[in-house]
Amino acid sequence: MAAYIYGNIEIHDPALYETYRAQVPAMIAAHGGRYLVRGGAVEVLEGEGKALRQVILEFPTMAQLKAFYFSPEYTAAKAIRQRAATGTLVAIEGVLPAV
Repeated sequence: MAAYIYGNIEIHDPALYETYRAQVPAMIAAHGGRYLVRGGAVEVLEGEGKALRQVILEFPTMAQLKAFYFSPEYTAAKAIRQRAATGTLVAIEGVLPAV
């Protein structure tokens, strides 16, 4: 079952965040993941949420998602992201609705 990382990110240091962005795609791919959404225009349609930089990653399984997130390589990159930006990351296991 597919699993997703949803991120709502506010960038405070664009130059440092670019260092992070340059490193991460290869790490994601190495764990079977891919970007579904990376940046782009954002508009809040309901609620009080703040529309920041949106990122959605897809992995084949939650195990692969967690292997990526907790890998030594991403742990180092994550430290860069956390210095350059704040926000929320959520892991979501995808469930298809019954038809």
